[in-house]
Amino acid sequence: MSGAPVRREDVVRAAETIRGHVRRTPLLDGSGLAPGLMLKAELLQHTGSFKARGVTNRLAALGPDEREKGVAGASAGNHALALAWGAANEGLDCVVFSWQSASQFKLDRARALGAHVDSESKDPSGVFVRLEEHVRSTGAVLVHPFDDPLVMAGQGTVGLEILEDAKDVDVIVVPVGGAGLIAGIAAAVAPSGVRVVGVEPAGSPALTRALEAGKPVAVAPNTIASGLDAPFAGKHALEVCKATGVRVVAVTDEQIEDAMRRLYADAKLACEPAGAAAVAAILSGSVDGTSMVAVVSGGNVGPEIASAILARP
Repeated sequence: MSGAPVRREDVVRAAETIRGHVRRTPLLDGSGLAPGLMLKAELLQHTGSFKARGVTNRLAALGPDEREKGVAGASAGNHALALAWGAANEGLDCVVFSWQSASQFKLDRARALGAHVDSESKDPSGVFVRLEEHVRSTGAVLVHPFDDPLVMAGQGTVGLEILEDAKDVDVIVVPVGGAGLIAGIAAAVAPSGVRVVGVEPAGSPALTRALEAGKPVAVAPNTIASGLDAPFAGKHALEVCKATGVRVVAVTDEQIEDAMRRLYADAKLACEPAGAAAVAAILSGSVDGTSMVAVVSGGNVGPEIASAILARP
């Protein structure tokens, strides 16, 4: 981990920075789903996902001139919500770039928090082009959804809390989109020897492709799990994942939907599809361990999508 963009000490420092500003989410019994399973309930975090952690850590580092120019980010919804929430708390202007098919449920909530939302892009790949143009022309500070070391360190505080609450954990299973969350957790727990396994939708394999190629690779996401449809894995996140030996498995949308129904019925957790991915991997037998923790990463899903998934047999 020497020279890695995020190390355990960065995550420990982030934990001090965000303490009192974000929730310390509970670790819940998930043994009704699989033996020895615990559930890290990040869907109970402010704004309904882990994203509030990284945003809070990043905004705390802004200088006076940066605060004057405001912040900008790109998101399918959860980062948009978190950035809008954080910016509102700090009194900052906030612009979020998204795309036409992204979750309007999430984006409408970001607007309600005061963010300006640009949804002109047709797909995720075009979002970062528009974002970069905006940053260049306005001087707004980019708060990257997954590839900023300060954001990653903030997300990694999930891992520190798991180690404190589950002393015998041997595997942490993490949903993966752009890989900021899994990189932060891996950096936090690497010295402990706990294995970290990432779970991607089969239709959105950004981290898998990056690990194969040794560099970020563009993908065209196609998945029900809109929170995991990043168009590429982050460069910094990839470095941490390689350095810590992160393994990645894939699940189908059908397995994600089944896990979402099981979490709703058996654990009483109303998560979004992305938040069910880690449990989907465990239920499908792709991941095993003696004492496992699955990160239930978010709970922001429109009622029409949730009701359709829950109604299926």
